[in-house]
Amino acid sequence: MPTRNVPASHKKHAPLQATVQVDPAGHLTLPPAVTASWHLRPGDRLSLALNGRHMTVTRGPLHLVKLYVEPTTVCNLNCRTCMRNTWETPDGHMAFERYERLLAQARAIPTLERLAFGGFGEPLAHPRLPEMVARAKAQGLVVELVTNGTLLDPDMALALVRAGLDQLWVSIDGVTPETYNDVRGERLQIVLDHLRDLRRARRRVSGSNLELGLVFVAMKHNAGELAQLPRLAGQVGARQVMVTNVLPYTCEMAEEMLYERALFLSGPVPSSVCPQIILPNMDWDQETGAILVEQLSRGAAVRLMDQPLRWSRDTCRFIAQGCAVVGWDGQVAPCLGLLHPYTTYLHGYERHIRAYSLGHIDARPLDDIWSDPEYVAFRERVDAFKFAPCTICGGCDDLESNETDCVGSPFPACGGCLWAQGVIQCP
Repeated sequence: MPTRNVPASHKKHAPLQATVQVDPAGHLTLPPAVTASWHLRPGDRLSLALNGRHMTVTRGPLHLVKLYVEPTTVCNLNCRTCMRNTWETPDGHMAFERYERLLAQARAIPTLERLAFGGFGEPLAHPRLPEMVARAKAQGLVVELVTNGTLLDPDMALALVRAGLDQLWVSIDGVTPETYNDVRGERLQIVLDHLRDLRRARRRVSGSNLELGLVFVAMKHNAGELAQLPRLAGQVGARQVMVTNVLPYTCEMAEEMLYERALFLSGPVPSSVCPQIILPNMDWDQETGAILVEQLSRGAAVRLMDQPLRWSRDTCRFIAQGCAVVGWDGQVAPCLGLLHPYTTYLHGYERHIRAYSLGHIDARPLDDIWSDPEYVAFRERVDAFKFAPCTICGGCDDLESNETDCVGSPFPACGGCLWAQGVIQCP
């Protein structure tokens, strides 16, 4: 099977620092390492953001770099935080022939670096998941997987390690057995035992570079356990812990949100209204932490060690980082939030989200779908993010769906997307 050579820096996304020169004509000259890492071609556009003496360079919606693949919508759990509690999407596995067709199409996309198994089912429920990992690795792709960990028994752990899996993310929404069981309806000790099996499997397979990360969905019910996450990560050997907020699919979950005020916090405010606060490195405890929280809740522009303590609003990571999603049925969506129809809640409104498919891999090659004018126009529209500010508005009838908004955006209108506001995040 043909393989591709992926630079080591791509495989682990090592930080890249480079010196940029200004030529006699006043043009910035990017080093070859930068243009290669971002797959820049003549005519590509970059965005510059100036903040005092600092300049941030971001790549626009250019090339396909990361592909999310949903191997199944089947799951062995019934977590009360999950979209599957309210949707009408049928359960199903991606046919292996369809997956092979997808990999064949992926070989024609030289910029593609990573493949992530995820979506809204449990990937390990697919009967051929380890083989799917091995096939992607044979093409030189960096492979990630998100799992609830309950099916990660010794045989499965060893199969994934032998397949060459690079990154495994395990969702753990409770550090104590009581909280975990209340959210997941399963025993935490099962997952902890399986992570111990994973460590044994990594020791058995020479040359394995598999890294473990934890994903924690934060809500009022488990917020008190956030401080215990570093200890748990150390116990299981996790290198990273990603914390995201709960996306409410039921009225019950809407009461669990931890970001009702955070949605209204904007970026840095003018100094005439509130001065910029520049903080040094210091001990953070209850006293100093309370001051920081107070300033942030007032909308102050706070910098710690010269780094802003605010997320970038109106920024779609799926678009900015060159991602696409392929569902179990072969439909191609621009992001996880538009892969399936579902109901969610925002500012007291029940929102009905319609899925957005840009094509089907059984009918058209993936690179054709990616370069289709409709898909290109959508990525440019989201990159500009001229949608109505639904997340900071009091709400109107347009908030009840993603069909349009009060400024007349065409479907899908992304102004109410919580991923774009740094509230929801995925590995």
